Amino acid sequence: WNRCNLNAVKNLHITKMATRHNSLAASSRDTADEERGINISPTKKMKQKAEKPPEVVESNSKDLYTQMKFALEFIFCFISLQASYLIWGIMQELIMNTKFNSTPLNPSGRFPSASFCVFSNRFVAIIVSSCVCWYYHGSGSLTGTVPLLSFTPCALSNTVSSWCQYKALEYVSFSLQTLFKSTKVIPVMLMGTILKNSRYSTIEYVEAVLITTGVCVFSLAKSNWSTDSNTLAQTIGLILLCVYVLSDSFTSQWQSRLYKDYGKIDSFQMMCGVNISSIVITAMALVVSGELPLVLEFLWYNPNSLMYNVITSVVSTTGQLAIYYTIKKFGPIVFTVIMTTRQMFSIVLSNYIFSHSMTLQNYLGATLVFAVLLYSTYRQMHAASVTAGLREKDRPTAPSSGSNSSVASTSVVEPPSSKEGKDQDDA
Repeated sequence: WNRCNLNAVKNLHITKMATRHNSLAASSRDTADEERGINISPTKKMKQKAEKPPEVVESNSKDLYTQMKFALEFIFCFISLQASYLIWGIMQELIMNTKFNSTPLNPSGRFPSASFCVFSNRFVAIIVSSCVCWYYHGSGSLTGTVPLLSFTPCALSNTVSSWCQYKALEYVSFSLQTLFKSTKVIPVMLMGTILKNSRYSTIEYVEAVLITTGVCVFSLAKSNWSTDSNTLAQTIGLILLCVYVLSDSFTSQWQSRLYKDYGKIDSFQMMCGVNISSIVITAMALVVSGELPLVLEFLWYNPNSLMYNVITSVVSTTGQLAIYYTIKKFGPIVFTVIMTTRQMFSIVLSNYIFSHSMTLQNYLGATLVFAVLLYSTYRQMHAASVTAGLREKDRPTAPSSGSNSSVASTSVVEPPSSKEGKDQDDA
């Protein structure tokens, strides 16, 4: 009885192997016929498709799953970045330009402290980044191997740039402030040359000049200034914007230097270290400047302003997480494209919600800036694809160990760089 069962199993296995061999042989013959120009009947093609080996069907289903996963992750990153920073821009303009209820210490009804806005953003960011660091690295690795004091220079410059960004909205329009960030490429190149001895190509300098030209054309339009601003106020607004881009450029370059010097530190530890140092600086600024009593009184009389600050802090933190996740999954070039479109959407949304007017001069300047930014992104994508092709061509071919071989792709987490489009205050 056992011998009969064994023979039956052997016969079934032999039958299956013969069927598979005949199917593969027929497929090879049909492929050869197609190459020689011999037509195959539709009925035979349908039969071949039905008899396709299970390995091929499984491979196709895995490819489809991978493509769907890639598309869903990209949609998630795009929506997360756009939603976080569009809301962040609207709330920022609401806080600084809304006339709230007047208070005994603040009869104007304007929000009294840009430092408190920076403080609230850093407070929420510390909570989130600390939780993430504790989860991944334990309680003793909030800043990795980097001493907390080493974060102080970039934390100070980051605090100054954030303060200038909020304060500038009292003198210039949100559209000008958003577009002015694009000129950051010039101080970034300057700081890179000074701090890291970096070298840049001629086309990068040309792009920087064109972007600056577009911003100048945009900023010279009268619609970018507040209605009651005089020459002094306009000068103050421009100085604040210049200090903002210079400070932010130093922040990104110093962070790159920390990544290079200490190595074993991830983006969340960097986020935690910078925000811890920054919140100490902003807390001291609130106490020394005497703005703390003004802010507490103002929040008591205007609780909606506190709600605006909470929403701004939350979306700022979610935006930081979305930035790190997007760069990890898709790289800095895809991130640059998303953030460039975010700038365009921010200008359109601000003009619609707050009824800002734009002249032909505004449109010309904005078109020049975004055209150069998109071309720069395309150039970087093309250069990256050429480099990847050369590496693939030079890579030695490994011997295959079966009918199907696959190469596993490795995800490399790179520290975000402001040169690649990262807005340090947005992060």
